[in-house]
Amino acid sequence: MKLLLVEDDKETAAYLARSLGEAGHALDHADDGRAGLLLAAGEAYDVIILDRMLPRVDGLAILRTIRASGVDTPVLVLTALGGIDDRVAGLDAGADDYLVKPFAFAELLARVHALARRPPSQAPDVVLTVADLTLDRLKRTVTRSGERIDLQPREFQLLEYLMRNAGRVVTRTMLLEGVWDFHFDPKTNIVETHVSRLRAKVDRDRAVQLIHTVRGAGYTVREPG
Repeated sequence: MKLLLVEDDKETAAYLARSLGEAGHALDHADDGRAGLLLAAGEAYDVIILDRMLPRVDGLAILRTIRASGVDTPVLVLTALGGIDDRVAGLDAGADDYLVKPFAFAELLARVHALARRPPSQAPDVVLTVADLTLDRLKRTVTRSGERIDLQPREFQLLEYLMRNAGRVVTRTMLLEGVWDFHFDPKTNIVETHVSRLRAKVDRDRAVQLIHTVRGAGYTVREPG
């Protein structure tokens, strides 16, 4: 396998380079976040082993960037940050697995092999459609019955999230985390305000309403009937 190791600790990097090489794997190594990001985004790897606390660009920023750009290479986060909140943050940022230092090489190797065996994830749909509402992720356009709807960037993100979960109820907390990246309640009506603005653009003067409030639960986009 071809692996990428992004690790700034020299001893850990040397140990892993030697051990993974002995296990028969080719390894590229970056000792800072910027170099790691360039390799992760520009080269093809079977698995990426990524430290969290890195100079120049931290590990979570690398994860978010490569996932946003469509890189779906499995990522094993290797870090001394072992708290539950740290693990959740890593997984939410796009990690596939999380291993805390100090670690046993046998376990790391087993996890790398397990990640490499996973079937590739299905690419997200470029075009999302609910009834006569269409959202194009690449062109960043939204139309309803062929008529263009102009949305602000955050409104576009909100609609995309709702349409990805079409037919399911999306809670306020899910929207705060998925659209605003808030992992706390800001104690404002930011969600309600944006949903109201979005509904005014998508459903205004339409015989069929697509954005619905589910009282006491959240919001949903669904086809009529």
